[in-house]
Amino acid sequence: MTANCLASIAKAKIKGINLNVVIVDNGSVDGSVEKIKELTNSKINGLKFYLIESKENLGFAEGNNVGLRYSLANEADYICLLNNDTRVSPDFLVQLIKAADAGEKIGIVGGKIYFEKGYEFYKERYQKKDLGKVIWYAGGKMDWQNVYASHRGVDEVDKGQYETVIETEYVNGCLMLVKREVFEEIGFFDPKYYLYFEENDFCQRAKKAGFKLFYAPQAKIWHLNAGSSGAGSSLHDYFLTRNRLLFGFRWAPWRAKLALVKESGRLLLKGREWQKIGVRDFYLGRFGKGSWN
Repeated sequence: MTANCLASIAKAKIKGINLNVVIVDNGSVDGSVEKIKELTNSKINGLKFYLIESKENLGFAEGNNVGLRYSLANEADYICLLNNDTRVSPDFLVQLIKAADAGEKIGIVGGKIYFEKGYEFYKERYQKKDLGKVIWYAGGKMDWQNVYASHRGVDEVDKGQYETVIETEYVNGCLMLVKREVFEEIGFFDPKYYLYFEENDFCQRAKKAGFKLFYAPQAKIWHLNAGSSGAGSSLHDYFLTRNRLLFGFRWAPWRAKLALVKESGRLLLKGREWQKIGVRDFYLGRFGKGSWN
């Protein structure tokens, strides 16, 4: 996945942009480091690649923070977070920066994210000609009463219905361009989350600090969707359950907090194994990697 992602980045249009690619290996044990070193020993398309090795899996939040600190220390004006299970269109970065530069208080910009061919949720819905055009993210929506984050346009075939640059409620961490001053103002991802809801928390903090979040449809990428974690897994059950409670108790209105308390009680009694553990760990204050094995 990482090799395919880097190959697509190497084709990016970067005229006028001084682009450096920072790869954080998050404690992998499958030979990824050696393979990545082979790929990045020489410049590709004039790009400089930097590999940072973590000795342990720090999770999505702190794993990204490692790369963010390095990039800021090396004078980055913008940092684009990109999942390794993606491939990008050649002008994705140009389009993100164009949208970010359209307003002084625009702090975070996301693009249009498609399902990679064959990774759609509902494969039986689509004709062959639709593959690669099925939307995964076209802006973020927050349901504050139920404390759920969702994607605008998910599962829809792209027919031009989301082609307007608009302000959005949150930007998905799969593809997120952030101006330097946002990190200087609010800091990094909160390691308490480890995985999931960290970008929602980050976006809320950015908005509270006065920054605006935008969706730029011309910045297009394709996503394997849970290429690393596996959709519907015990990992999902644990971190989504625990972190939804953490996020909700920080940011949701009080009525929603009361509903979360009731729901967490129901999950303790009738939830799946790792949902129960997620609820328990939230109330015991076990964050970060928590009880995940």
